[in-house]
Amino acid sequence: MAQLPGPGQQNIRLYQRKGLLTPDRTAGGTRQDSDSDLKVLRRISELLEEGLNLAGVAKVLELEAVNARLQSELKRLRPRRGQ
Repeated sequence: MAQLPGPGQQNIRLYQRKGLLTPDRTAGGTRQDSDSDLKVLRRISELLEEGLNLAGVAKVLELEAVNARLQSELKRLRPRRGQ
């Protein structure tokens, strides 16, 4: 991820310390970035460009995750209504 254009290695580490990114790690402690981690990193960059600070970014990411879970639950429950 550090080789991609955008935030540098120091910023990525800061995002991890703030809990914005939580990549998997190998047994040796090497970070293993997933496609999901890259999407989160892009979203962080978008929100920072829009003028949010890291606390605001954290709140938006939290709310987006809650919204996604609720949408998923709603989709799961909707078919039951017709029974």
